[in-house]
Amino acid sequence: MAEVLALIDYGAGNLHSVANALKAAGADGVHITANADVVRAADRIVLPGVGSFKACAEGLHAIPHLVEAMTERVHVGGAPFLGICVGMQLLATRGLEHGVTPGLDWIAGEVRLIERTDPAIKVPHMGWNDVSLGRHDRSSGLIEAGEAYFLHSYHFAPEDGATVAAMTDHGGGLVAAVARDNVVGVQFHPEKSQAYGLALLERFLEWKP
Repeated sequence: MAEVLALIDYGAGNLHSVANALKAAGADGVHITANADVVRAADRIVLPGVGSFKACAEGLHAIPHLVEAMTERVHVGGAPFLGICVGMQLLATRGLEHGVTPGLDWIAGEVRLIERTDPAIKVPHMGWNDVSLGRHDRSSGLIEAGEAYFLHSYHFAPEDGATVAAMTDHGGGLVAAVARDNVVGVQFHPEKSQAYGLALLERFLEWKP
């Protein structure tokens, strides 16, 4: 029987591009959903996200029982979870975009504006950039070194460096991926990262953390 993959629809994701990329990677049970019951029964969960941290967090929390269902399925049921771009940032304790907004607090830390330490560095960080593995990569081989497509003005600053799965460099180090147990988040867009992104999604579909 095909696995059920819940692609969370809360009005803040590049859903169809992500769905198409997942299908290209081999997923045949992709359900674009905001239904808590579907999420509770899913084998895998993907949380995309584009836009501001505040808007995404508020959109996610506005859907009845959705956050509770995700938390139950991931933390109690052990379903593999992938957060993409703002979907990764929502794993943090809080975001500082347009004021302080609570996140899911699945990986302690906060989401801050990228500091322009060099006038030549542009914000947002946009385009292709290297992904290098963190010193304490806990993604169980899910994240590999390579080159991916980024588009963001805010970055995840985790409290525990051991949760940093990968880094990139944009006028200084920025977290490219975080990982903890069966939860992984990537700041870059796999659906826009061509062969590198497709390979990541293929590994996620096989991932048994």
